[in-house]
Amino acid sequence: ANRYIRAMAKDVSFAVNGMDVVKLSDKNFLRTLENGVQFGRWVLLENILETLDAALEPILLQQKFKQGGQEMMKIGDNVIPYNDIFKFFMTTKLANPHYAPEVQVKVSLLNF
Repeated sequence: ANRYIRAMAKDVSFAVNGMDVVKLSDKNFLRTLENGVQFGRWVLLENILETLDAALEPILLQQKFKQGGQEMMKIGDNVIPYNDIFKFFMTTKLANPHYAPEVQVKVSLLNF
């Protein structure tokens, strides 16, 4: 799945503004996510486990709101402009992951 997403991101017709690859353990994880939302970059979150970080909640639920005629999203403590080109992908190395029903209703699961 990682290889497929990375190959798609190299095509400028798909990922116009490029792609960032992060892991939950990265210290700039939240900053990279905010930049992706704001500037319309694709973000690939690698090696997730069966539980997800609470900071991903606004993105997974697409909690956008209008402020001053512009769509905004609150990630962590920051309110940032939302760019419609933004795409978010998550991949895992777990062979047979089991996600709670609460997680499954927020995402589309694909088995590569």
